[in-house]
Amino acid sequence: MNSMTRHLIAPIAIATMAVAAPAYAQPLGHELVRYDNVQIDVTTQGKGPVIVMLPSLGRSGRDYDKVAARLQKSGFRVLRPEPRGIGRSKGPMEKLSIHDFARDVAAVVDHEKAGPVVVVGHAWGNFPARQLATDRPDLVRGVVLVAASAGKVPPGSGEKPINAEMREAIDGPSHTELPEAKRLEYLRKAFFAPGNDPRVWLGGWHKETHDAQGYARNNTPVDDYFAAGTAPILDLQAEKDTVAPRRFSGVLKSMLGDRVTVQVIPNAGHAMAPEQPVAMADAIAAFARKVYAK
Repeated sequence: MNSMTRHLIAPIAIATMAVAAPAYAQPLGHELVRYDNVQIDVTTQGKGPVIVMLPSLGRSGRDYDKVAARLQKSGFRVLRPEPRGIGRSKGPMEKLSIHDFARDVAAVVDHEKAGPVVVVGHAWGNFPARQLATDRPDLVRGVVLVAASAGKVPPGSGEKPINAEMREAIDGPSHTELPEAKRLEYLRKAFFAPGNDPRVWLGGWHKETHDAQGYARNNTPVDDYFAAGTAPILDLQAEKDTVAPRRFSGVLKSMLGDRVTVQVIPNAGHAMAPEQPVAMADAIAAFARKVYAK
C-alpha cells in the first residue's frame, strides 16, 4: 500500500449539527470529517443514492443550493464538501496538488459508507472529481463534469485550453478590491451567458482557496486526472461557455470514447448553476439513476 492510499483510508472523526435551510429545501445538516491534520465541512441533505458535488474555483458548495434541493426532491442524498479555507474546512494550504483535494473528498465518501457514489465537479471542481475516480476507483460509480475544461485541446491544435485573456477574466472576480464594474465585466466575460445576471456571483469568493486551487491546477500533470479512471462520464456542457468553448466540446469524447456522454444545457455560461439550476439538476439526476441502476 503506497503513502497516498494510506492517507486516503485514514481514520475519520465526525461531528454533526443541524443548520437552517433555504425555504425551498428540507433542513440541511453539517458534518465535520477529519483525517490527519485536515478537517472538511460537509453540507448534507436527503436520503437515497449519494451524489457528491464539488464547487468551482474559489467558491463554496452553497452555490448549488437550488440544484441540491432539486436533487434531494428527486430522491438523492447530496453531500457538498467545502474546499479547504471555506466554512469550517481547514488544512495545509501551501503547495497542494489535485491529489490533495481529491483526498479530502475521499475522506468524505469513506465516511458515508454508501459504496461507490456519483461525483459532480463543476468548473475547477472537475479536476478533483476526475482525480478521485483515478486515485480511488472503488469510491466512484460515475463522474459528472459540469462546464468543465477538459485540460487538453484537439490533436493538432496550437491553442491552450484556457488562454491568458480568459484566465484574467476567470481570476478577476476574486479580487474584491477591484471596482464592482470591473468585476462585473469579468463575470460577464467568463461566467455568464448573455442576458443572465452576473451580480449573484459578486460575493462568495474565497481568495486563499482560489490561490491554493490555482497552484494545484498549475502543478498537477493533466494526465494524472484526465481519464477519470474508468468511470462513466457525463460531460455536461454549457451552450454559451466561453471558458470551455464549443470548439473544444468534443475533446473528452474523442479521447475517452463511449465512456463519455455529452449533454448541452441551453442559455447557460460557465457558472451554469445560478443560470439553469433545474436543467442542471435534472441532467445530473438522469445520469445518476442510470449508473446506479447498473
